[in-house]
Amino acid sequence: MSEWWTYSLEDFLLFSPRVYWRMFELHNAMVCPLQALTLVCGLVMVALIVRRSPASRRFVALVLAILWAFVGWSFLWNRYATINWAAAYLAPAFAGEALLLFVIGTLIDGLVFCRRGPAAWTGYALLAFALAGQPLLAPLQGRAWTSSEIFGVAPDPTSIGTLGFLLLARSKFLPLLLPIPLLWCSLSGLTLMSMGAPEAWASFAAVALALAACIGAIINEQRPTAR
Repeated sequence: MSEWWTYSLEDFLLFSPRVYWRMFELHNAMVCPLQALTLVCGLVMVALIVRRSPASRRFVALVLAILWAFVGWSFLWNRYATINWAAAYLAPAFAGEALLLFVIGTLIDGLVFCRRGPAAWTGYALLAFALAGQPLLAPLQGRAWTSSEIFGVAPDPTSIGTLGFLLLARSKFLPLLLPIPLLWCSLSGLTLMSMGAPEAWASFAAVALALAACIGAIINEQRPTAR
């Protein structure tokens, strides 16, 4: 029997790249034309935050909670779990994130979208990628548009977009809201890397940028206290 250290990530992959990307095609066909609605919702949420609308706080949190619940149920539980048994254990994490967003952001109004500076710029960059950049990766990699990953429908852009929104918020509850999106991006990046997919860099970059922005924001907030 081979020693455990002789195994690589590819040895733990339960499916081929063709099966993986075909899964997105089937999922997009099943939920179409919902993709247009989720993208519009994402743009509306960004616009409300930019305009500092009083309605932005609860509305953004509520929509994100609905999208996390939907992606966890429709994609992870009903589709991804058919080719990867681990997805059945990750789906409850998406439900947990949906519950946290609903309770913290909607019921107790615990998110205030007023952050500025590098953390906010990073948040907007992640949102731009999640809403407009990630759907373009499929054709750029030579795949059909129908296999594109769309915000609010696929887990990667939904997680990256959520990280973007959270970086725009000030809240004592961020340590509760950030771990699950960060965890998913990390796991997805490892999966994509095991398939040799260039898209892995996007997931890892989102994690690195979000962590760097959070650390920078914490340091900046502690500076006045240190004087």
